[in-house]
Amino acid sequence: LLRECLEVKKTALGEAHPSTLDSVHNLANVVQERGRDEEAEGLHCQCLNARKTALGDTHPSTLASMSSLALTVKKQGRYGEAEELLRRCLEATKS
Repeated sequence: LLRECLEVKKTALGEAHPSTLDSVHNLANVVQERGRDEEAEGLHCQCLNARKTALGDTHPSTLASMSSLALTVKKQGRYGEAEELLRRCLEATKS
């Protein structure tokens, strides 16, 4: 159902629309909850890159995507990458 909603939003609003990106983010979270970490990571990366372009590096939605990506890579045992992403989130909130 989330995938169908995402496709409708892509068609109606475009791939870079904030509402479309919210759906990508939500789908990534559900995919991760189902244990498909690699797929979730790809979706989180896609969402993060699109949000950076559309909203900027320090927008709260961009930082939410970065944080979600950090949790995904942490779950895969890639603690150094997760720490770096979380530190970047923290620094962005300070500026």
